[in-house]
Amino acid sequence: MNKYNFLKFEVNDHVAKLTLNRPESMNALNPPLWDSIIEAMREVRDNKAIWLAVITGAGDRAFCAGADLKWRSQNEETVKSHVKNEDDIFFNHPKFELWKPVIAAVNGYAVGGGLELALACDLIVASEDAKLGLPEPRRGLMADGGGIQGLIRQIPFKQAMEIILSGEFIDAKKGYEIGIVNRLSKKEDLMKEVNNLADSILKCSPMAIQAAKQSAVLGKDMNYDDARIAEFSMFTKLKKSNDFVEGPKAFSEKRNPKWKSE
Repeated sequence: MNKYNFLKFEVNDHVAKLTLNRPESMNALNPPLWDSIIEAMREVRDNKAIWLAVITGAGDRAFCAGADLKWRSQNEETVKSHVKNEDDIFFNHPKFELWKPVIAAVNGYAVGGGLELALACDLIVASEDAKLGLPEPRRGLMADGGGIQGLIRQIPFKQAMEIILSGEFIDAKKGYEIGIVNRLSKKEDLMKEVNNLADSILKCSPMAIQAAKQSAVLGKDMNYDDARIAEFSMFTKLKKSNDFVEGPKAFSEKRNPKWKSE
């Protein structure tokens, strides 16, 4: 039985797939769904059998249409009094310590909180019909869930500011051109393209991938020389792992490596 509210969670061949499952609401985020996403990502983080995660949305209209404004309008006092704390942390935050790669499979609209969710992932594969944007200012709101800070750190500043200040949507092709989207696909081939990317990652040592992601995330705001010589915790674990020995050994023996992630 699925233990998550409004979220399908399945694991196959080391890949966890999270499907936002509110298609009648264009997979809009309400507190139960958001709590389920965080709990599922804890499972991804802590389960050694999971090496990679994919997040997508049910139906063909939207990846995620952002916050559920209907719920928000019915719970105004709760929203106004809500204070962020360490227990309400985005899974891409360094303190959450999720070093496994996460791919967003974006179909349809990824706007507002939906774009913030996609930006929290390491990679984005989008169908050609996808629409991206932060419409919050047009509703008297602000993209305070990582949208503003994520965009200005991931794409050129002027491009980010146009999206932030206009509230307009851009299409997936534009997203690809400015660097939000890694790969484009035809609508019917979205998961095929996601699987192609996932397969490429799964050919790598999961321990090495986690060490590399941690180094990138923790080192990106450090001085170059300090980051270059820093030995983060996952690299220390990698050097003590079977994968650290197996990779060079498999190469010398001209065979495919057998990763154990330990």
